[in-house]
Amino acid sequence: MNDNSSYKTRSTSVVSATNSVCNNIYKKVATDYQKTTTFLSRGADQLPPLLLRIILAYEFWEAGVMKYEGENWFNDMVFPFPFSLLSGESLWIMSTWLEIIGSIALALGLATRFFSLALMILTIVAIQVAHWPTDLRHWSDFWQGYAITDTGFGNFKLPLIFLTMFFPLLFGGAGKWSIDYAFKRYLM
Repeated sequence: MNDNSSYKTRSTSVVSATNSVCNNIYKKVATDYQKTTTFLSRGADQLPPLLLRIILAYEFWEAGVMKYEGENWFNDMVFPFPFSLLSGESLWIMSTWLEIIGSIALALGLATRFFSLALMILTIVAIQVAHWPTDLRHWSDFWQGYAITDTGFGNFKLPLIFLTMFFPLLFGGAGKWSIDYAFKRYLM
């Protein structure tokens, strides 16, 4: 009987020690997790919008400079209303300068919501005119167009990704590391 009670006492102390170790590990993990999320939350208003702005500015800068240095290929395209009221040359000049000026403004965080909306409209028109599948016979043809390179079924994946990336900037603004934020904070 003595051996049995001694066994129970030892097993209870082992369970108690194990629970204590587990509780300490849990508290350490929970504390570290809380510190990490607090650290990441400090940059939530700054870093994500800045990264989106830089990536989009780079992509639209490249497209604008390519148009500026290249030849007009808009004359052979059919644009939706109301853009169809303008000549291909006018649309070429407008889109070129919107991409160049808009990319500079995005990089600086200047009039971010305005340029996000303007470049979103430009992207929607580009998807419809240049990236959308021209001949859809089957639903599978549509999904083949969700690609980066055009294999005859369109290539609207990248413009669609860019379009999606503009939504946080349109609704949330440029973030704290921007001229928009400085204007709002110091001038208003």
